[in-house]
Amino acid sequence: MAAQVITQATPPGPTSSSPITSVSAPTSQPTLATGAGAHLLTRLRLELRGTTFNVDREAIMSLPESVLLCLFPNGLVLSRPEGAMGTENDEEEEERAETYYVDFDPDCFAFVLRFFREAQEHFYGTPANPGGLLATQQHLLDAPPTAHTVPQSPAFLAPSAQNPLLVKQAIIVLREELEYFAIPPKGDNLARTDPNGRSNDHLLELKRECGRQLLEKKNVFTALQRNVNKENNIAEQHLIDMLCMSGFDRDDTWGYRALEPARSCISSIALVLLKTGITHPPVGAANGQVTIDHAQMATAQKLLLFWRKPARKCWWDGIDLDLPPIAGAPARKVRLWSRRVWTLELSLV
Repeated sequence: MAAQVITQATPPGPTSSSPITSVSAPTSQPTLATGAGAHLLTRLRLELRGTTFNVDREAIMSLPESVLLCLFPNGLVLSRPEGAMGTENDEEEEERAETYYVDFDPDCFAFVLRFFREAQEHFYGTPANPGGLLATQQHLLDAPPTAHTVPQSPAFLAPSAQNPLLVKQAIIVLREELEYFAIPPKGDNLARTDPNGRSNDHLLELKRECGRQLLEKKNVFTALQRNVNKENNIAEQHLIDMLCMSGFDRDDTWGYRALEPARSCISSIALVLLKTGITHPPVGAANGQVTIDHAQMATAQKLLLFWRKPARKCWWDGIDLDLPPIAGAPARKVRLWSRRVWTLELSLV
């Protein structure tokens, strides 16, 4: 059977001293493996924890590699077996489409789809409102290097093949998987485990309350900055500075953040348009001209290292939480340890 397969990235290698450890990933987009008569599906039906999505194949393929790996850890076949294709239209194909069952937060998936769709429409325009940002910067695509370009640096205004940031909308994708472990104070005789290691009702309620409090801590950089201050880790500070120079603000909050069902785990994601230094005139401005901040473009091009190559960082974070009286237990202070895994990626759409 001919098929198109989304390739799975291999697990990260040994721990590195780098603030972001690169994950081995494909160096190009997933390849098409098609034979004679193969029929590529135009739409896919996904069921995410009871919520159904009918999504265009192109929308799926434009998603970040790190999100695709969460959706389809074993790969995904995007073609119909030879001889199975007919002459049906899109509606008939949608009716016959196989349903893919995916263990992924449907609200998070909807958030990512919406952000990517709106970013594409803003950059490329729509049939009802053609143009977009790309149309206003067409004259930059084949411009020669300018006097602002230093010899050791890339040609920021070189042809678009050398600088994809001129012709593509770039999106910074930052995900966090937070797994937390609550340690009841000494002398707490209510929150316990049974001989088989299963939590009793008091301990389960304690974990739920810890999760609710963690969920409200929505600032993206607070935990990492706390680790920087504790360990005096200059590399991690440079990571924060780089992200804030590229589109984030230091007080930004996660775009989507939610507790995972039946787990002591919180998943978060932030999506930010990459700040390339290309400035467009206000809408309706007469004789407006597109300008480029070359220093900012140089910073933006550093993020291309994460294009199609998700990178990870993992660290432990310990804080104290003051819990209110719950489930018959008095107010108490609980030590909470969190294992945080960041995944950083750049997407071009």
